Amino acid sequence: MTELAAMDFHPQPLAGEARPWAFPAPTRGTLDNGLTILRCHRPGQQVVAVEVILDAPLDAEPAGLDGVATLMARAFSEGTDKHSAEDFAAELERCGATLDAHADHPGVRLSLEVPVSRLAKGLGLVADALRAPAFADSEVERLVRNRLDEIPHELANPSRRAAKELSKELFPATARMSRPRQGTADTVEKIDSAAVRAFYERHVRPATATAVVVGDLTGVDLDALLGDTLGAWTGSAGQPRPVPPVTADDTGRVVIVDRPGAVQTQLLIGRIGADRHARVWPAQVLGTYCLGGTLTSRLDRVLREEKGYTYGVRAFGQVLRSAPDGSGAAMLAISGSIDTPNTGPALEDLWKVLRTLAEGGLTDAERDVAVQNLVGVAPLKYETAAAVAGTLADQVEQHLPDDYQATLYQQLAATGTVEATAAAVSAFPVDRLVTILVGDAAAIKAPVEALGIGEVKVVSAE
Repeated sequence: MTELAAMDFHPQPLAGEARPWAFPAPTRGTLDNGLTILRCHRPGQQVVAVEVILDAPLDAEPAGLDGVATLMARAFSEGTDKHSAEDFAAELERCGATLDAHADHPGVRLSLEVPVSRLAKGLGLVADALRAPAFADSEVERLVRNRLDEIPHELANPSRRAAKELSKELFPATARMSRPRQGTADTVEKIDSAAVRAFYERHVRPATATAVVVGDLTGVDLDALLGDTLGAWTGSAGQPRPVPPVTADDTGRVVIVDRPGAVQTQLLIGRIGADRHARVWPAQVLGTYCLGGTLTSRLDRVLREEKGYTYGVRAFGQVLRSAPDGSGAAMLAISGSIDTPNTGPALEDLWKVLRTLAEGGLTDAERDVAVQNLVGVAPLKYETAAAVAGTLADQVEQHLPDDYQATLYQQLAATGTVEATAAAVSAFPVDRLVTILVGDAAAIKAPVEALGIGEVKVVSAE
């Protein structure tokens, strides 16, 4: 037997010394047309991210035209006074850019990503879309048809169907939050190009908008670029718009959306709670993460690892609308899917987890893992310009100070186990939760009623 030649291994790399990190601070300014600008220089980020936030919220949609904000957002990239829809798409492709837009409760947002070498062209296209969108009859009609085609698919999706039912249950029928963000078949089919343009003319103007620009701006005369592009967009000053308070009924109850023969039950448990302006928010984030934010959370440990009821259950908080005066709110929810025969036992164990949390509290080990996961990995989360721009845009929509995210990480790191426990218990009180189950009512109704977690009613999936 021949001896193997000795092998020289490359020396194992050693971990470097940890360096201080903080969420990037933007520089704030205003163009002559009233458009607010937040810029953030990120060396090495050669793909620049631009977010434009428009004060066109869903509750501003005219009665009976739910979905017009979404259709307007989609129509921004369907042609301008300079380019047809096809030409506009081709111009974006030529400069290696992507442009997306969506509407949500706080307003409409346009998101551009473009190489810094093509930034002038990309900004020019966005400016044209905002300044003079075509809103051609044929393009809006096509967008309406596309949206109508999407709705049956959404209703067939158990998680989307559960979210729709939870909103309907929680909020008053008169509140926009009670209805689907992108409209229903009845409302969307009434929308035409005239309705889209009327909504645009009423709500879209630079004086009430903000643009966020993030990327490597070395050698870029951003003031000149913005002045030549977004600075050419004009409009009236606009008037302050009253914002209705968020109200909800979180009386403990269960709604089963009947899907005969379903082999799984989609679970969504929710209520509304404090938004990011509340002092409890950092503790609420930490406590919710300990409850169901990751594979090592309590809910997953019991329902997935110990009992095998599910592939995963998550607890989360999602801001619906935020306001400094306390009129905003966040959706606090627990979601997952469970095999049909174990729906009752899984819900029973879930409630036990919530009661145990209230009685015994979180452990220091759970708190420490949550802090490490939320704070320790933050530099990785914000490696791209798009991630930074998106968070800055969230802060604008939610009327938060520019240093909010950086301060939040400091607050999370300083939050103790007792505070996190109290916040989680307050967020998910066992007697004030609305439970939506999308599944086979014939199989799950009786075992769910036996749990005594609230009145149970069954509705059709249609």
